[in-house]
Amino acid sequence: MRRLRAQRKPAVFHPNVSNDLFVQVARICETMGMTGETATGKMETEIKVRLTDRGGFTTQLPRLGFHLQTAETMERNVLFDKPDGELRQRGELLRIRQYGDRWILTHKAPSESSANSSHKVRAETETEIEDGRPLAAIFERMGFSPTFVYEKLRTEWADNEGHVVVDVTPIGDFAELEGSSEWIDRIAAKLGISPANYMKASYGQLFQEWKRATGHPAVNMTFAEIGNQEAHPATR
Repeated sequence: MRRLRAQRKPAVFHPNVSNDLFVQVARICETMGMTGETATGKMETEIKVRLTDRGGFTTQLPRLGFHLQTAETMERNVLFDKPDGELRQRGELLRIRQYGDRWILTHKAPSESSANSSHKVRAETETEIEDGRPLAAIFERMGFSPTFVYEKLRTEWADNEGHVVVDVTPIGDFAELEGSSEWIDRIAAKLGISPANYMKASYGQLFQEWKRATGHPAVNMTFAEIGNQEAHPATR
């Protein structure tokens, strides 16, 4: 997820993605005036890594030429799907994100190039919207319902080629590197990250792994439900 500027652009459709869903969402966006980098499509390439020393990891970033783009900000994500899990079965994601005082609508779909890559590659289409709550109500009228909520405290860093985000979540600390494959490998090496530690799992998948390992009854990956970290761990 990158910062978006409001400017009118036509929707971009990916040939390997469910265009029926794109058409529905695009119509909603047009109706609600959501045409800022609206439905702007791109291929997203990223990895996650688990952090055992968040402070030590973060102190390396300015030395490598990164600048702080967004200070630690509360982020709440709600995923939507049909009752039969239609999107999940296709490997797609429909999400409304509240990031501080910003709202962002995102659709993601798998890419064939991701299967044989050490990086996660997906077709991503997103737009910044004024308020996600009315859109959530519209989704529910269309037959979608909230299926998973996950929260994190996110800090964003950037250089001239890519982004590094540091996430504090209820199940641990993680970083994401997003950029070209070459940039990811180069920066990861400078940060002391081995390709063997690259992760392609989503936060939903990581949460399910955590639940299996801990037996925790939480349904969503939120600070309130899990309660094993403070809501503002940066103050510790």
